[in-house]
Amino acid sequence: MSATANVRPYDDGSSLPQRILLVENSRTFTTLLREAIEQRVELPVTVVSTLAEAARVLDEEQGWFLALTGLVLVDGDRDQVVEFFTSRNLPTVVVSGVYDEDLRRRVLQQQIIDYVVKNAPGSIDYLAWLVQRLERNRRISALVVDDSLSARTYAASLLQMYGYRVVAAADGAAGLQAIEQDPSIRLAIVDQEMPGMEGVEFTRRLRGLRSRDKVAVIGISGNTDASLIPRFLKNGANDFLRKPFSREEFFCRVSQNIDQLELIGTLQDLATRDYLTGLPNRRHFLEQSQRTLPRLLAERQSVTAAMLDIDHFKHINDTWGHEAGDDALRAVANAVGAHARPQDLAARFGGEEFCLLVPGLDPAGAVEYFEDLRQRIEALRVPVGGQELRMTASIGFCTARRHDESLHHLLGEADKHLYLAKAAGRNRLSYAMPSGAAAA
Repeated sequence: MSATANVRPYDDGSSLPQRILLVENSRTFTTLLREAIEQRVELPVTVVSTLAEAARVLDEEQGWFLALTGLVLVDGDRDQVVEFFTSRNLPTVVVSGVYDEDLRRRVLQQQIIDYVVKNAPGSIDYLAWLVQRLERNRRISALVVDDSLSARTYAASLLQMYGYRVVAAADGAAGLQAIEQDPSIRLAIVDQEMPGMEGVEFTRRLRGLRSRDKVAVIGISGNTDASLIPRFLKNGANDFLRKPFSREEFFCRVSQNIDQLELIGTLQDLATRDYLTGLPNRRHFLEQSQRTLPRLLAERQSVTAAMLDIDHFKHINDTWGHEAGDDALRAVANAVGAHARPQDLAARFGGEEFCLLVPGLDPAGAVEYFEDLRQRIEALRVPVGGQELRMTASIGFCTARRHDESLHHLLGEADKHLYLAKAAGRNRLSYAMPSGAAAA
């Protein structure tokens, strides 16, 4: 039997609790930590110094996401403090002034996320990172694939404690099905010893569905075979954990792998997105279009390439200033991005020029599509120093005539028609259509 189950109730940032409670009697520490958290995650932090105050604010306000608490409070000893938060099912991080191994072990045996020594070098930075990590985890799904119910439940409970939405699968087939169905899965915890499909084979098949920059895979096993770790890694795993593992090791390995995924995503964004507007950049547009165009044409879909240019942009910079010019570029980029359909490719091509590759429009539909975009830009009002900056755009486009049409030729034709639109007075369309359709 195979099984999958979602065990997290929240799906996106709009419905997630946002408040953080910091319970600590050291003003210096709370000031530094509060500033670090609010700067890093931009969530509101409420600071109190007693359990009585904590009880009051928890009862008065809703939407608490996390508590960070010291253990030395005037109205509660260590055990009372821990009991106070665990009884309320509020995710909690304990912050202690001294390291006590016995206390750390006792605390982590309960539903406490972490035990952090506040006087250790880097503790403020670590706690701010931890809050950020826990906050981001709430938008990530993690898959646990293990045929053992107890092992599967334990790993799922740890991931749930750290904020992940969890999908559990009792065998490899169910795990692969979950990967195909849920694009929010960014992490897979995979046991090796499973009937039907071992963990190494599952990992190999998973990599046929999702690459390393999309899903991190951590293999787990109690097997002492020295060849198992390299087998997992060579078949696409990112990491490996030997059973039995500690909670802290599990959390550190999981967090490190998710951090690396996010770093890769950031680097990919820097490489593929325009820094000013957030649209894809010229290089990304050309790479995607080179892959997409032949497929679309082979499927006998119509494909229209367009070049769009903001009219008199130099005059905008000279009259309103370069900061206003940047605001104008962002406004037009937002208009282009909002107008583009999911199947369209849109990018900032450079300067004040934008480019689109739009499939599936007949001649009349293409004219309507780009006329609507032109009007959307003409309707923009960009506030600048108490005034409103208005602008227009010229658009040239060309629809592919042959199944072997090259991207270079399409963009060249679109650029030629952009020049014709500007020569004819700007704020208008100029276009070339397939044989039998009228051109403007």
